Amino acid sequence: MARRCELTGKAVLSGNNVSHANNKSRRRFLPNLCSVSLLSDALGRPVRLRISAAALRSVEHRGGLDAFLTKASADELSPKAKLLKREIAKKTAEGEAAAA
Repeated sequence: MARRCELTGKAVLSGNNVSHANNKSRRRFLPNLCSVSLLSDALGRPVRLRISAAALRSVEHRGGLDAFLTKASADELSPKAKLLKREIAKKTAEGEAAAA
């Protein structure tokens, strides 16, 4: 399983540990990934995703998973998130057509 956020695309970075004597050794900066279950209003079911803590705050700030995915570009989303985005767009379009 890749160490990559499914919503924001945040991944592992690399850099140096630098000692007091200025010795450098390689290290990895890992994203703070959490396995969470987010509720989709359009689909009416919870969705399990592995996202970063920063992405979780962004989802809450934008007003939920549906709002986040409709605004997000498809370039940084994982294949699972792209599929969710299409399902949500389809459900909302059906709901708007039924209401009109």
